[in-house]
Amino acid sequence: MPHTSTDVLVVGAGPTGLATALTLARRGVEVTVLDQRAEPPPTSRAAVVHAYTLEVLDRIGAAAPLVAQGVRSPRFTVRDRDRVLLSVPFHQLPSRFPYALMVSQAVTEAVLTEELADRGVRVRRPSLLTGLSRAGGRVLAQVDGKALGARFVVGADGLHSTVRQLAGIGFPGSGNEESFVLADVRVRSVLPRDEAALFLARSGPLVWAPLPGGVVRLVAAVTTAPAEPEKAYLQALLDERGPARRPDRVTEVLWGSRFRVHHRIADTFRAGPVLLAGDAGHVHSPAGGQGMNLGICDAVALGTALADVLDGGPDTVLDDYTARQRPMAEDVLSFAAGLTSLATLAPAGRPVRDVLLRLLGAVPPARRRIALRLSGLAHRT
Repeated sequence: MPHTSTDVLVVGAGPTGLATALTLARRGVEVTVLDQRAEPPPTSRAAVVHAYTLEVLDRIGAAAPLVAQGVRSPRFTVRDRDRVLLSVPFHQLPSRFPYALMVSQAVTEAVLTEELADRGVRVRRPSLLTGLSRAGGRVLAQVDGKALGARFVVGADGLHSTVRQLAGIGFPGSGNEESFVLADVRVRSVLPRDEAALFLARSGPLVWAPLPGGVVRLVAAVTTAPAEPEKAYLQALLDERGPARRPDRVTEVLWGSRFRVHHRIADTFRAGPVLLAGDAGHVHSPAGGQGMNLGICDAVALGTALADVLDGGPDTVLDDYTARQRPMAEDVLSFAAGLTSLATLAPAGRPVRDVLLRLLGAVPPARRRIALRLSGLAHRT
């Protein structure tokens, strides 16, 4: 069967796939990127890029153009209605990027796509992967009914990863899905426009995140999320979980949607020449804004490892990728689950929780540890 070939086939053109491809392209590796969607989504749920992720993006030339389009947030707060339980300072982080960058995932994807195009690589879309097989030391991928040979295949195609399924990699974890509503809105609010906040409420957490242009991203765990949340629904969420003395008022809904998440992690991130990154390998609650950040860190680490192997380095470098990134994923899953548990404590436990958070906030070393953890810098080597 006639077929074309590439060094690395990347399946999925979200931030993880794009960052993997850009890392490879900058090293001179021939890379092909596929995505089954005809167009990139104009909306997305991730809204924060943390300091360590910006350092990682800086290695592939994508940090500066992204920072230029975002809102720099020097702190993150945890609140119970009007009470600030914990303020996490980012402005003292030991980094060139002492802040959390508030920016839509759609913008992050656009920046990475443009940087990749400058390297002569364009995403092939819509393009569907239907099969993977081994042939003569290479992988033979069935793409749109044709064969495409590759030295390596990267699955960056999300929760329902075709690559993961075709490679036979298990994806165990909690079968209980969490339902979330998300929306970009305009609001009248007294909350700072350079500060993301996590509101803890018995009914579930609410994330309030400022974006450029006076937009606010709302993300909330709910029992059953509507497909297209309307103004009244979002206002009710803010009334129930947000500021009480001077409540927010939703003036416009720019867009809204819903999503469900599992808590799962793949059995392995590598099956021979097939490797996983991002949501294809791990999914969890969005609490703490860690998902896309971990995926981008996976991407640059994997792209670097693949380029090293293709440059003649030992194949064990790819095992090192798994050995480093999988524990990071386990840590993030545990951290996100812990934040969600804090938010949904029974009423009897909330006073103790609030006191403990305030005590943590009063101890500078504790605040610093939390800032390093949230920013991802705790994982820096």
